[in-house]
Amino acid sequence: MSVRKRVWTTPKGEEKSAWVADYLDAKGTRRLKTFKLKKHADAFAATANVEVREGTHVADSASITVAKAGDMWLASGEANGLERSSIAQRKRHLALHIVPLIGPTLVSKISVPAVRSFEDELRAKGTSAAMVKKLVVSLGSILSDAQERGLAAKNPVRDMKSRRGASGRRAEGRQKSRLTVGEDIPTPDEVRRILEAASGRWRPLLITAVFTGMRASELRGLRWQDIDFDERTVRVRQRADEYGIIGPPKSEAGIRDIPVPPIVVHTLREWRLACPRRATRRTDDTGKAATELHLVFPNGLGKVENYKNILRRGFGPVQIAAGVSVLSGKIDKEGQPILAGKYGGLHALRHFFASWCINRPRDGGLGLPLKVVQERMGHATISMTGDVYGHLFPRADDADEMAAAERALLMPHAT
Repeated sequence: MSVRKRVWTTPKGEEKSAWVADYLDAKGTRRLKTFKLKKHADAFAATANVEVREGTHVADSASITVAKAGDMWLASGEANGLERSSIAQRKRHLALHIVPLIGPTLVSKISVPAVRSFEDELRAKGTSAAMVKKLVVSLGSILSDAQERGLAAKNPVRDMKSRRGASGRRAEGRQKSRLTVGEDIPTPDEVRRILEAASGRWRPLLITAVFTGMRASELRGLRWQDIDFDERTVRVRQRADEYGIIGPPKSEAGIRDIPVPPIVVHTLREWRLACPRRATRRTDDTGKAATELHLVFPNGLGKVENYKNILRRGFGPVQIAAGVSVLSGKIDKEGQPILAGKYGGLHALRHFFASWCINRPRDGGLGLPLKVVQERMGHATISMTGDVYGHLFPRADDADEMAAAERALLMPHAT
C-alpha cells in the first residue's frame, strides 16, 4: 500500500495534481484510488490496509449500486421461498423509498452517516417512525446480502445498531407506548356491544376472534376439520396470506390448540348449517390444483375471504352499529360527518383476548400465567408476550393482597 502524489498537465496546459492510493486487494488485483488531499488518501490507505488483511475490502470499481443490490436481494428472497406478501413488501420498500433516495449510491459508499442521512430524508418526507424503522431494516438486509456476495466490505446498519447499544434500546423503549385499554384494546363493555350488534356471517367470525385471539390470517384459513366440538377446541394449523394463498402458521409456535367457551361452540354449530359449501379448489403459486377448501369463514363462493372486505363490510359497520365509533374526518353528500369503527383491524380483538386471558377471574378474566398466555397467543417466545402484554398483568402487591399476606403471616391460625 503506497500513497503518492501524481502531477499532470491538461490539454489546455494547466498543471493538475492529486494523491493516489496504490494497493493490491485481497485477490491480488492492483487498485488505484485518487484523492484531492493527502490526508484523505492516507485515511483511506490505513482503512483499506486493514480490510485487505482481514479479507473484507471491496473496491468501488468492484461494488454495485444499492438499486442493483436490491434486485439481488429480491432474487434471494424468491429463491429462499419467502411468502408472496413478504416479496411484495420488499418490492414496495425498494420502489417507493430506498431506490428514489439512495438507489444510485454504491453499497461500498454506504456508511453510518449515510444511513443516518437516509433516516433524516425519510422523516423529512413525512414517513412514520414505524415505517422508517422497517425501511432501515430492509436496507440492512440488502447490505447483508451484498456483503455475503463480496460486494460490500461491511454493513453500516448493523454497525449503527451496535453503537447505539443498550442506550438506544432504552430510548426506543421510552418512545414505544404501551397498549392501552380503550385506545388499542377494546373494553369489555365495547366487546359486549360489538357482539350484540353483530349478525349474519360476521357474528360467528367476531365471536371466534374475541374468544380465541387468532390472527386474521388464521381465521381466514380456519377449516371445519380444525374445530373439535366435543373437546371445545379450535386447532390452528394453517393460515391464508393477503393474496389468499394458504400455508402453515407464521412460526412453529403458531401451531396450537385453543380451548373455547360454549358460546363459540354453539355459534359455530349453527353457522356450519349456513356456511357456503360450494366445491372449490385452490391453486398454489405454480397453478397446480391442491386440496379442497372447507373454510369456516369463506366468502360467498367458498373461497378465502379478503381481509379488507371483512373490515369494510363486517367489523367496521358492526362497530358503528354498536356505538363503538369515531369521526372519520370525512363528510357525506349532505355535509354530515361520516363515522368509522373505533378499532381499525381485527388485531384489536386479539389484544382483547390477551387481556381477557390475563385479567383476574374476579375481574371477568381467566387469570392465566404468562407462559399459558404465550401458548394461547401463538407467540414464538415468552419475552414477546411479556413485552407486549406484561403491563396488563395484575400486581401482586396491591393494598388488599398486601393486607391478606400480612394477616396470613402475623396472625396465628385458629385451631
